[in-house]
Amino acid sequence: MYFELMQDLAKRWLAHDGLWFQAIEKEYGMDAAIKMDAAAWERFAPLEAERILKLFHLPTGGGIPVLKEALSLRLHAFIHKQEIIDVADNRIILRMNECRVQSARNRKGMPDFPCKSVGVVEYTGFAQRIDPRILVRCLNCPPDEHPQEYYCAWEFWI
Repeated sequence: MYFELMQDLAKRWLAHDGLWFQAIEKEYGMDAAIKMDAAAWERFAPLEAERILKLFHLPTGGGIPVLKEALSLRLHAFIHKQEIIDVADNRIILRMNECRVQSARNRKGMPDFPCKSVGVVEYTGFAQRIDPRILVRCLNCPPDEHPQEYYCAWEFWI
């Protein structure tokens, strides 16, 4: 029951995020909506990381092992299908295999949402709040082309 509640809360959060974005897009256009979305994620991602660190008693500065655990505790992790690939002791890749936002757009015959610029802000802010030494690189994210198996991939390393 706990997992179902977490999924439901995460879906509600994502619905609000999407409705907020669509309202900005309708009023001011896609470029302005993406700009505002990035500004929101710039503040939210480190806040989410900080709350995960505190709630689960994880050490700040714990490197890739702590980042890996924290990524699995994000709101995203409860509603999107993602995988974390261990590349080396100090390097991982996060792949978003199924994204509710992109899947909904695909069902409606719409192109992928171009979320790369927002993702750079989001994942960098999250990772660096976990450990300021962590570097982040987008391997691919819409509007980039991506394989059918996943929508985006992010590399994290120290």
